[in-house]
Amino acid sequence: MKTLIVYAHPEPRSFNAALRDVAQDELQAQGHAVEVSDLYAMKFKPTIDREDFSSCYDSENFNVSLEQRHAHAHNGLSPDIRVELEKLQRADLLIFQFPLWWFGMPAILKGWIDRVFISGAVYGRSAIFEKGRLKGKRALICVTTGAPAKAFGPDSLNGEMLSLLAPLHQGVLGFTGMTVLPPFLAHHVPYAGNDGRVALLTQYR
Repeated sequence: MKTLIVYAHPEPRSFNAALRDVAQDELQAQGHAVEVSDLYAMKFKPTIDREDFSSCYDSENFNVSLEQRHAHAHNGLSPDIRVELEKLQRADLLIFQFPLWWFGMPAILKGWIDRVFISGAVYGRSAIFEKGRLKGKRALICVTTGAPAKAFGPDSLNGEMLSLLAPLHQGVLGFTGMTVLPPFLAHHVPYAGNDGRVALLTQYR
């Protein structure tokens, strides 16, 4: 099995980095191939503009999905997008590793999705959900929070975690045909203490 871990945290010594390393080590120990895209270390550009394309579908009106589709068909994607798209297409399993910031993912990860989940390559007009072009692949979200688990739920101010993750689970991964696995949630990380964090790593492994 081939796995792509897309890691989004600016601190190399973060607990997110420890979770990334546990996943990589365990998968490799089981004989699987693992690639890691460390978005902050890569200084990945999170914004879409015309520099993303060496081809041009419409020079007067910049329609992102049409430009993506045209560039994919005419070998016009920028090198950084092409490399990441090839990683995604090789992978049998995609793991997103990130902290929950303002009820969502870090902007750099959203930018990776915006630029790499290319129209024509991973989805199309009729190639969505069960007909999505990433059908057959699996996806897992591993997310950390600063709040305890009890802060998320039907009667909490924060709401249910699965509702917060729905834009990713349904709107990105499911939309492109991937099978979405249950997320791994590491709550209360800054306050869990060393023993608590070790226990979380063991659970994830």
